[in-house]
Amino acid sequence: MTTSVRTAAAPAGSPAPRRRGASPALRRQHRAAYLLVLPFMVVFTAMLVVPLGYAAYLSLYREQLIGGVSFVGVQNYVDALSDPAFLSGLVRVALFLVVQVPIMLGVALVIALLLDSGVLYAQRFIRLAVFLPYAVPGVVATLMWGYLYGPDFGPFAQMATGLGLPKPPFLSSWMLGSIMNIVTWSFVGYNMIIMFAALRGIPTELYEAARVDGASELRIAWSVKIPAIRSAILLTLIFSVIGSFQLFNEPQLLRTLAPSVIDTAYTPNLYAYNLAFTNQNVNYSAAVAFLLALVIAVLSYVVQLSAQRKERRS
Repeated sequence: MTTSVRTAAAPAGSPAPRRRGASPALRRQHRAAYLLVLPFMVVFTAMLVVPLGYAAYLSLYREQLIGGVSFVGVQNYVDALSDPAFLSGLVRVALFLVVQVPIMLGVALVIALLLDSGVLYAQRFIRLAVFLPYAVPGVVATLMWGYLYGPDFGPFAQMATGLGLPKPPFLSSWMLGSIMNIVTWSFVGYNMIIMFAALRGIPTELYEAARVDGASELRIAWSVKIPAIRSAILLTLIFSVIGSFQLFNEPQLLRTLAPSVIDTAYTPNLYAYNLAFTNQNVNYSAAVAFLLALVIAVLSYVVQLSAQRKERRS
């Protein structure tokens, strides 16, 4: 038996049927959502979008003694790409990234694995002690380490003198390593907490299955725990890449102790700051800042893309 379905055709000239819109309750939910998001959008636009747009506008101009401010297009960017001061700062922070970030993340990962495995006593105290330096403001941490590094009054220099050894050149030839030590001391606890929280989310059934197969704790850490928290490690790596190229507080404060070692272009961020607020060259400073942001964006994307490809192959 077949059933025919008749469709009533609307007579010509009759008004189209009204579409059913969202219910009043759903419209109220939409209005509430927009109202909740509105404060963030206002602050985001005022504090980020507008300054970025103004900086992009400034970077296309140049102020000269004769002629005043004139439009130069991308000439400031072309000049920055061949500026030895800017390029040497980029190389320095790239070296900082290659050396300091693996050490910092490696130490954080080892501490997180030890805490998660339960082999340490007084775990809460250790967790708090490792995380505590992150709670110290970066300016205070740099001033504290600057005192410890001091060649005349620092305890390391006095201990070396007492032992008849030469004073360690923390504020001269070891300056980059000294800054690496300050950043590592400050951020190991922060990265450790992220990794430790990810470890606590792994199902314990995986550990039990590995132990039944005869895996040791070291093998479980290498083959089960670390692959399971790969996304957390990637997150800390991206944060570290961004933070390395934004290095500013440490060289700016240590510059007062070693002005002959740290110049105004020691890092790209410090260079952009001095261009804008010391040399009053805000146009060129804006171009340098945008190029630095471009380098950070490209490196962060490369790190994320390579990690995703490695994860798909595994």
